[in-house]
Amino acid sequence: MKTLDDTVNLLSRLPGIGKKTASRMAFYILRSNYDFAEALAESIRQLKSVVHFCPECGSYTETDPCPICSSPLRDKSIICVVEQPQDVLTIEASQEFHGLYHVLGGLISPLDGVGPEALTLDLLQKRVQRLQVKELVIATNPTVEGDTTALYIKKLFAEYSVSVTKLATGIPFGGDLEYADRITLAHSFRGRIAL
Repeated sequence: MKTLDDTVNLLSRLPGIGKKTASRMAFYILRSNYDFAEALAESIRQLKSVVHFCPECGSYTETDPCPICSSPLRDKSIICVVEQPQDVLTIEASQEFHGLYHVLGGLISPLDGVGPEALTLDLLQKRVQRLQVKELVIATNPTVEGDTTALYIKKLFAEYSVSVTKLATGIPFGGDLEYADRITLAHSFRGRIAL
């Protein structure tokens, strides 16, 4: 069945979803009522048409700027620098950080041909100057690329009057922020250290 095969192939392109899981999902959609399938399809359409990058921080949002950037309750003197928008949601779940965020959109990786110019570092420099930021918390994943990016940012802001810190240990080397639990993230923020 071409339609079923096409659906399974599309679903299996999602991260962490193999052919078997994609098949189970497709069969579940077939067994469910028509309203569920329509709601799922509409939700995906809305996700792609409404959610976009915040012009300030680069995180996902439905408004400009995002609720975090526009909140008067956030500490605008501290910015947490992360790799991807989903890292913002992960850190927010810890309820430990109350500053602003900046999404780099990747990490420096010379082997993959990704240099500093591919990241949003120029926007970060402008925000640090405009907001008179006192501290940058580097929350990149503890990998070679994450550490390379962190050291580059430290060097980039050496002439600024801003403290550059990095999350403390607690997140396993080679791990992703996305999979860290709330308590580990909270301890990492409390124990952050200067780079």
